[in-house]
Amino acid sequence: MIIFNTMKIFRLYSLITIACIISSFTAKGGDHDPPGADPGVRKIKDIIIYEDPIFYSSFPSVVRLPSGDYLVAFRRAPDRKIFGENGTSHVDPNSYLMSVKSKDGENWTTEPQLIYAHPFGGSQDPCLLELRDGTLLCTSYGWAFVREDGLPNLKKPYADAGGAIFLGGYLLRSSDFGKSWQGPLYPPHITPEIYFNALGDPIPAFNRGALYEAADGRILWVVAAGDTSDRSSTHLLISSDKGMTWKYSCPVAADPKVTFNETSVYETPKGDIVAFLRTADYDDMACIARSTDGGKSFTGWKSMGFQGHPLNAIRLPDNRVLLTYGYRHKPFGIRARILNPECTDFATAQEIVLREDGGNSDIGYSWPVLMDGNRVLVTYYFNKENGTRHIAGTILEIK
Repeated sequence: MIIFNTMKIFRLYSLITIACIISSFTAKGGDHDPPGADPGVRKIKDIIIYEDPIFYSSFPSVVRLPSGDYLVAFRRAPDRKIFGENGTSHVDPNSYLMSVKSKDGENWTTEPQLIYAHPFGGSQDPCLLELRDGTLLCTSYGWAFVREDGLPNLKKPYADAGGAIFLGGYLLRSSDFGKSWQGPLYPPHITPEIYFNALGDPIPAFNRGALYEAADGRILWVVAAGDTSDRSSTHLLISSDKGMTWKYSCPVAADPKVTFNETSVYETPKGDIVAFLRTADYDDMACIARSTDGGKSFTGWKSMGFQGHPLNAIRLPDNRVLLTYGYRHKPFGIRARILNPECTDFATAQEIVLREDGGNSDIGYSWPVLMDGNRVLVTYYFNKENGTRHIAGTILEIK
């Protein structure tokens, strides 16, 4: 019988335990940047997208709809301190997928709408993808809270976080720009995954990170798999029918000593498929893997030479790539780099500090979206002085 302890399962399934607004109007480079370096980015302002002191809000994603409106999805759960508890975990039975909207990217609706509440447990990390035909996909995954008398009856091995049993991944779809959602749809179980969910079924594929609609219409999704008792690897799934069904393609990154999990995927103008990988057991180093054959195989993963996670990439109007990530080391905050169109200069691209006023390491999960020809909204979750976890954003001007 294999049952993870709380710290291992949090690491393996991309959950971080809790460590227990506005900053300056100009972005600044990291301490290692040469004097006078121009990162090509001007910070316009920081904004609060959603905040409520009785809720713990986290893990946002954002799209800009054909109407020009913005939609942010996020995970919301009670702040357990309102019940007299000592703190709030990233696993909660009342963790729901919520959304807010904005017409200008700065002013947001104050009452969030429910995207989905899983009938068997709490949901995590809603990841939005807007297809070229306007269809919205939202991936997530969940945890079921099983009473002690039920735990001995579960099919083993299973992933346990203090009585919360991993359910695996699912997808939702919207054909009316987020007004209503259909699903859940369950992706396939992939062979490297060794765990069963709370229902006794092989875990459906899952992960936190940006999906990508390739130039040929295929949808690319890098998922994680618990392939040993304390590590996970990543793998490419491909959908040719707008996310209705998925097929396994190939491994992306695996290593006997390094854990890979939360991953965003991107296709370059040349057609390379690039995976930006979060790691554990590797000093929080950001990593990259690349496919040059359309996703049939990936070359060996490599370190990008800097710390930060998870990573997210969008194409800028001139084909350069804005890569954003949380920085969970002092000074806590949000950082970025601008890569060349083929994402080959990650080792030399200048680091840009967007924020360094976070209260502790419980921040990050950035997700950028283009606002117009030269502005970008970067969303993330944040706290100041270990206060309310909220959804925030930074608006940038790209030079």
